[in-house]
Amino acid sequence: MTTMTDASVREFKMPDVGEGLTEAEILKWYVQPGDAVTDGQVVCEVETAKAAVELPIPYDGVVRELHFPEGTTVDVGTAIIAVDVSGGAAAQALPEAPKAEPEEATEEPKAEGRKPVLVGYGVAASATKRRPRKGSQVTVPAPAQAVQPELNGHTPAVDRARPLAKPPVRKLAKDLGVDLATVTPSGPDGIITREDVHAAATPKAAPEPPVQFPATAPVAPAAVTPYDSTRETRVPVKGVRKATAAAMIGSAFTAPHVTEFVTVDVTRTIKLVEELKQDKEMQGKRVNPLLLIAKALLVAIKRNPEVNASWDEANQEIVLKHYVNLGIAAATPRGLIVPNIKDAHDKTLPQLADSLSDLVSTAREGKTSPAAMQGGTVTITNVGVFGVDTGTPILNPGESAILAVGAIKLQPWVHKGKVKPRQVATLALSFDHRLVDGELGSKVLADVAAILEQPKRLITWA
Repeated sequence: MTTMTDASVREFKMPDVGEGLTEAEILKWYVQPGDAVTDGQVVCEVETAKAAVELPIPYDGVVRELHFPEGTTVDVGTAIIAVDVSGGAAAQALPEAPKAEPEEATEEPKAEGRKPVLVGYGVAASATKRRPRKGSQVTVPAPAQAVQPELNGHTPAVDRARPLAKPPVRKLAKDLGVDLATVTPSGPDGIITREDVHAAATPKAAPEPPVQFPATAPVAPAAVTPYDSTRETRVPVKGVRKATAAAMIGSAFTAPHVTEFVTVDVTRTIKLVEELKQDKEMQGKRVNPLLLIAKALLVAIKRNPEVNASWDEANQEIVLKHYVNLGIAAATPRGLIVPNIKDAHDKTLPQLADSLSDLVSTAREGKTSPAAMQGGTVTITNVGVFGVDTGTPILNPGESAILAVGAIKLQPWVHKGKVKPRQVATLALSFDHRLVDGELGSKVLADVAAILEQPKRLITWA
């Protein structure tokens, strides 16, 4: 995204490097003022709530100014670097929007809609973090500068075509008979919350006459509680951690979670892993228990396709997915991310092994793209690598189920009527009870366990 400050200087704005992201942290500048840059040259690396991304500049010129130092979190749509493109660059300047009225045009050009940028899509010319809504244009009263402070200050705009509220809040307002246009929002960027709707639905008492109080001295703001920096360390919540926190809160308090557990003898699966390592078709590939667990879950979904779905709150519909984008929870230096393998259901075992290997290595290097973390349908989280027996995993937002795999341990187990040492693991399946009934969830978990106990079922059931 670019803007023109004068005939020879162009301002490059922070683009929307992922679907719906509102900010990014500048990790590293690759250029300094005075450096020459060319079209397509990477000038900085930024970290969003989903991944680290390199940003290329879309024109030739000389860097005049870096507006923010490394480590700064910048809103999407904010200029981050100024480039002098003198020498024919004026002709390449972006055209101004048509002028509606002369007096308005002298104050500020008419805002343009989202335009494709180098990575993802840009945002409308606005300081607000909320993405533009599809389907309707927002009517902005003139002058435009006077409206934006109201939006950021959460004052309801008179000419909004549609109040800002999430689908569950809209449904609540409808059930309570509250007109959202009359509700004063208290959420970030003017978003109406459940509390706002409940407050609007509560009958208001007749206003009491104002009570006169004697003038008092202004109260000093409360002092910040000090802490011992030698005994405590405070880490700003941002990037992947901030996104993970928001997603987990949203999932935990939106989807009614149910978790079921099963302990299974996986000795035969471990033996099959060792045999596959010697197979010429699997030479050079990463073969481990997670590979067969992933394949077992894919077969279980094929046998119980209704589990592969999502809940559409806005349209009050259940969306059945005829594909499986298999998410794999990965711990990275920047925090937990969940990239997914697209169309995992169509992959052979060798192809699945390659995809898992690429996914894990890319995540560890911190190079997972935002696209790789979108569109997941079900997820596997392998807590067993930390020596943990099991857990109650929280659903990845928008997904119907998540399978937690515990540590595989040698334990006494009744096998063929005798107590013998066997490789045993505990599995936990959390699912959205709006979509998945107890019977369906139990069948999926039982099928995964049955396959891991008798891996030949990968052939007979597939």
